[in-house]
Amino acid sequence: HGGPGFGWGASPRHVERLLDSVKATDAQRSQIRQIAQAAAADLKAQREAGRNLREQQARLFTQPTVDAQAVEALRQQMVAQHDQASRRMSQALLDASRVLTVEQRVQLAERMKARHERMERHHRAPPPEPKG
Repeated sequence: HGGPGFGWGASPRHVERLLDSVKATDAQRSQIRQIAQAAAADLKAQREAGRNLREQQARLFTQPTVDAQAVEALRQQMVAQHDQASRRMSQALLDASRVLTVEQRVQLAERMKARHERMERHHRAPPPEPKG
């Protein structure tokens, strides 16, 4: 999952459904596909960097003596990595905003909000009762 926003890092099929939902023109589709593909590639690298940092964090935590300075230095690296990913997503949104109309952006924002609300409800739902 690419994170908040338009769905950067989402499957090409998801991007196409979003573009269908706002009746994007062929020219808009081409530009948005390029923006989404570039963002997805960059965000994939960001996810890999984040995974490496979490692995380092686990190694630090499992040492006989946990080095507080090393933990803090790693935390700062993690904050910087999150900031870089957030900046990339924001740039992709800005790029897309220059391609889509205001009406299309409003429609996409409404769809993203509804999707987010569905996901939150799903995560808050109690687990199903065991049968038997």
